[in-house]
Amino acid sequence: MTQDAHGRRAERLAYENHKLEKRLLRLAGQAIGDFAMIEPGDRVMVCLSGGKDSYALLELLLVLRERAPIDFELIAVNLDQKQPGFPGEVLPDYLRARGVPFRIETQDTYSVVTRVIPEGKTMCSLCSRLRRGILYRVAAELGASKIALGHHRDDILGTFFLNLFYGGRLKGMPPKLVSDDGRHVVIRPLAYVKEADLARYAQIKAFPIIPCNLCGSQENLKRQEVKRMLADWERRFPGRVENTYNALARVVPSHLMDATLFDFRALRATGAQFSDGDMAFDDEVFGEPPADATLGVIRFAETE
Repeated sequence: MTQDAHGRRAERLAYENHKLEKRLLRLAGQAIGDFAMIEPGDRVMVCLSGGKDSYALLELLLVLRERAPIDFELIAVNLDQKQPGFPGEVLPDYLRARGVPFRIETQDTYSVVTRVIPEGKTMCSLCSRLRRGILYRVAAELGASKIALGHHRDDILGTFFLNLFYGGRLKGMPPKLVSDDGRHVVIRPLAYVKEADLARYAQIKAFPIIPCNLCGSQENLKRQEVKRMLADWERRFPGRVENTYNALARVVPSHLMDATLFDFRALRATGAQFSDGDMAFDDEVFGEPPADATLGVIRFAETE
């Protein structure tokens, strides 16, 4: 390859990388704006695990903070769960280099989980509960008004199918919620972002990734099964995953069966046209999605 060809390739790669970051900033900004995730004066505790998603979350929030029309603080928090071989210096070194205030909370949840959960069984649920309780306590100690997590679009969709297939309920992972103890607001600014884009962004930024080895690969986890299903859909039926994701924001309670969301008992014919009537079953509604079908309409910050 000639020097000119190398130069053109480098320019093209730099352009694609810039375009990716620009898209990630736009999507994160839209999610923050759509759900009023961050407000003036907020102190946002960014939960940093050492994985690609939480690194990307912190990086994007740092950029958005510089461009946002409001003032807010960021503080990174990592929970060192005393997993064997955990490189305790990686995150502090990274955060000092980025100039980000941080706190490393050390709690030996590893011993608790491995003692309570039989070998070969899924550890994620207990580990998650223990971690969540500790992070809520730390948030209170730091005076954080928001707790930011790095869950992305694929996590949200995967959680929906886990609840559908194994829990028998229509429930997902909301972009914003009140914590279990009622004292904090939990936000997910990456709610509109695809995991594949985060993986590529992590490579571009060369984040010092720390893998979670507590439970090993556990390929038979139900979440892994759902992930494989979605990947197969994306390959065989382009657009199906995107449509399913968009459906989470276009719920029609009158065409489900939850009487707590829609008063079926009081339903009567009034002679007035009902916008969600039986026309919802006509074939044409399954054609091209309407122009407003995609999530996200409000910009949190200018990202040009």
